[in-house]
Amino acid sequence: MIVVHAAAPAPENGCMTRLRATAAHTIPERPPIRVTPGQRVRAGQQDTDWPAFVFITTDDGDGWVPERHLNTSSDPAVVNTAYDTTELATTRGEELTLIKHDNPSGWAWVRNAAGREGWVPLRTLEPVPGE
Repeated sequence: MIVVHAAAPAPENGCMTRLRATAAHTIPERPPIRVTPGQRVRAGQQDTDWPAFVFITTDDGDGWVPERHLNTSSDPAVVNTAYDTTELATTRGEELTLIKHDNPSGWAWVRNAAGREGWVPLRTLEPVPGE
């Protein structure tokens, strides 16, 4: 597992962290959703593989969001932090650019060579040697 210690998009020197997919990542069939602060959502079950996530339902769809981005003390829950559930499909060996990471949830937002971006599990990534 990669542990990236900076949540910033890129270091000040302009160098981007390069990663390589150690395993393919397939994306879910449901379309991604975006939630915004103050939005009311229905919070459901916690994920068994990814315990930092809860399944939410919005007027526009449903998906997994880190629980810490929600205030679940009310029903419906209220979004505290904006979140986009877009995942990026990867192939083994594919090189990616780290945009931001989320160590508590175990995922990284990355960009592929075609310019597409999305979340990928950190456990499927490794640093590119020599980078």
